[in-house]
Amino acid sequence: MNIGAGLVLLVALFCFATIELSRKEGGRRQTDEKFLIGGDISALAKMEELGALYRDGGLKQDAIQIMRRYGANCFRLRIFVNPKGEGFVVNDLTYTIALAKRIKSSGAKFLINFHYSDTWADPKQQIKPKAWSDLTFNELAEQVGNYTRDCLQAMKREGILPDFVQPGNEITGGFLWDDGRLDGSEVQWEKFVKLLSSAIKAIRETSPQAKVIVHIDRGGDWQATHWFFENLERRKVDYDIIGLSYYPFWHGSIERLRENLNRTAKRFRKPIFIVETASPNRPTWLPSEIEWEQSPQGQLDFLRELVKVVKETPNGLGIGVLWWFPESVPVPKAKVWWGGAMALFDERGEPLPALKAFSEFGS
Repeated sequence: MNIGAGLVLLVALFCFATIELSRKEGGRRQTDEKFLIGGDISALAKMEELGALYRDGGLKQDAIQIMRRYGANCFRLRIFVNPKGEGFVVNDLTYTIALAKRIKSSGAKFLINFHYSDTWADPKQQIKPKAWSDLTFNELAEQVGNYTRDCLQAMKREGILPDFVQPGNEITGGFLWDDGRLDGSEVQWEKFVKLLSSAIKAIRETSPQAKVIVHIDRGGDWQATHWFFENLERRKVDYDIIGLSYYPFWHGSIERLRENLNRTAKRFRKPIFIVETASPNRPTWLPSEIEWEQSPQGQLDFLRELVKVVKETPNGLGIGVLWWFPESVPVPKAKVWWGGAMALFDERGEPLPALKAFSEFGS
């Protein structure tokens, strides 16, 4: 055998081995990136201000460093346009930059989540910022891009450009209502897409390295997921990752999630990221028939099963899971959602078993 033929044979064997390894590992070898595991810690600085303490082995420590130690490698922060500062509606640009610096200095990935509102934006409300309320539609479309660009440029100046950018939060019904509300009509789809595309264009120009995530709330709903992303595909919207919320008490069984992940991956062939999830560490107002026990062990069991299902998404397209409000320990000065039952820390601020298990998943 001559040298040239030998080299060809070696290359062929290497390619075959790589393909076979990828097949055996569910396609994860399509990327060198680790599986993303972490949380939305948008309220952390406010929690600390209110007196929340986080410990590991009895020693007071930074919550981000504790989560990093147990394997967290990605954190999400929301941002409001002009928040009033009431409760946990505090995430303006200054607050967000300060917390993002802590994330970046820890070595974790950073996801910025634009709500395009002065308050919570979700499936029930997508309230236009007050300062934008009198803009014409074309002016609004321009403003969305300008605001997105300005925020990202401010982050760039501070050396904290995000790794992922989410233009809009749980936007199954559109955003910036009523201009960008989705009611099923072609006219509203075109308006929504123009607003969304203005934001995405600003992201591409300002943070070309960042991946764009389009996020809806229907983790266990294939029909709604298909409807939404098929409409984006028809209109050639430029995005990288499908983001889903999955709360088992709102979005259906784990089997419904599995079905959605499998069908979405095969149909749209894009990475899928569960950017919001949670399950209780103790009994709550939730129905007793929830699939997992409402206890620290049940929370751990839920997370393990969820990550397993996401990792089994066809072609390695399930890329990560983020826990919503893991820092929500009870504090005397504030009403914390669900009484802190969804936190990944106990009432003393110590890590719960689900958080300690993060190191199992990030590879």
